[in-house]
Amino acid sequence: QVQLVESGGGLVQPGGSLRLSCAASGSIFSMYAMGWYRQAQGKRRELVATITRGSSTNYADFVKGRLPISRDNAKNTVYLQMNRLKPEDTAVYYCKADLRTISSMSLGNYWGQGTQVTVSS
Repeated sequence: QVQLVESGGGLVQPGGSLRLSCAASGSIFSMYAMGWYRQAQGKRRELVATITRGSSTNYADFVKGRLPISRDNAKNTVYLQMNRLKPEDTAVYYCKADLRTISSMSLGNYWGQGTQVTVSS
């Protein structure tokens, strides 16, 4: 089995910062792209940023340099540094990983359980 566990969410004032982490563990044969998505209340889940194993990145337009993504391949962990946060960034943030498991060797998408980020004064 594979687990993705997010951490680092919480309540922050506008203009503040948070750092989200997501660690993948379990019967992992190889990791590929990892990413962060978010879902605000009453809205669809949307892409925030993705990063390949070689650290090529892709960002949603609204990120505008505020939310850099990074990863540590040795730790199977992806990070989202959240800077200059705005109230509209309030959402549940989910990490996603594309990986192959030892048991099946098939490529699959795995999601974390989500972590709440609330930006409010």
